[in-house]
Amino acid sequence: MTGRIARGVPADSKQVLRLLEERTRHAQHELAGRGDAGDDVLDYLAREGEPATRRAVAANLAAPAHSNRTLADDDCDDVRAELARKIARLMPGLSKREAGHIHALTIETLERLASDQVPRVRAILAEEIKHLDCVPAQIVKALARDVETIVSVPILEYSPLLSDADLMEIIAEGKVHAVLAAIARRRPLSANVTDAVVSSLDIPAVSALLANPDAAIRERTLDAIIDQAERISVWQNALAMRADLSCRAVRRLASFVSTELIEQLARLHHLDDETKQLLNRQVRARTDEGELAPSQGDAAFAEVEAAAKAGRLDESFVEAAAEGAKREIVVLALARQARVPDRTVRRILLTRSAKPVTALVWRAGLSMRAAFKIQRFVMKLPTDELLPARNGIRFPLTDDEMRWHLSYFGIGE
Repeated sequence: MTGRIARGVPADSKQVLRLLEERTRHAQHELAGRGDAGDDVLDYLAREGEPATRRAVAANLAAPAHSNRTLADDDCDDVRAELARKIARLMPGLSKREAGHIHALTIETLERLASDQVPRVRAILAEEIKHLDCVPAQIVKALARDVETIVSVPILEYSPLLSDADLMEIIAEGKVHAVLAAIARRRPLSANVTDAVVSSLDIPAVSALLANPDAAIRERTLDAIIDQAERISVWQNALAMRADLSCRAVRRLASFVSTELIEQLARLHHLDDETKQLLNRQVRARTDEGELAPSQGDAAFAEVEAAAKAGRLDESFVEAAAEGAKREIVVLALARQARVPDRTVRRILLTRSAKPVTALVWRAGLSMRAAFKIQRFVMKLPTDELLPARNGIRFPLTDDEMRWHLSYFGIGE
């Protein structure tokens, strides 16, 4: 029959070549991941294979040391990144089981990856070797000083190869917040390094230090932190949670922290009778400061309820109450608008800290202008403690920062 070919239409030669190439690539990729492919085959594929094939060789634990060294200079970032993920698994016990030249090639590969021009490759390597004590110390020290924090932070927080002297030298160089906080999170952390962190006066780093139960803090260093904590409210909760507070330190904290934290101090620490009595007096004093006479409270409640029913419980209402220093009206309005108990609003105002109240106003759906007026007229904060708007109208804190401040008072989403 005309037009019929029993075995199909002959393929175009270009199609045949493409098919052969595809099958060759598939076969090479399969070989690249096999543990029994042989050194010569894997070395060939490391040099001549497609990027995906070279990446498979880079991930193959059976690849010979000289192939790994070749791949450390590969043009493809993904290939070098895959090699960085693997190399740490080759290090433990390497010198015991391998010949000297293989050990030398592996160290050379490690050094090349540690100086890679792409931060992602160095970051992957740092993450993989951060717990190891069998890599050359000079590589670890170089990564610890890397200009990219995604590289340096894992090493600074975890590497057992960094000495106290190394850490104190890095702190003295005046590194960024993330670097200092990573050092502060090390477990354990010696008292000498702790002193250096505190001396940096870096607020996030000291916060991380206080939250680290394995950080050794000398009594005089703790005193220095408490001296600053009255104006740096973010340290107060972490201080109250420290298991190593003396009764003297507890009494000092109780003189300025919120009622909630005073109660927390009483619960968490073994205190002498004198300190317990002092804390009880502080709680009563804070409670009295926040209480109103029944008639005042009833009048404020009635005014807020009337405004809500009339649809006037808005920004203007709160601002007017703040400007008139009508504390209880502001408390009840914020409680209603932010959907939190009025007791919680009072606790926030009693902290005399601008950031938590700003976060509460944000949650209530009001503007930064209202937050500023509450700071100024209701809380009566000194000028240097006021938190102004950013660019005149915007909240100066990020949404995550405001959620974080609210979480201290048990306020969630």
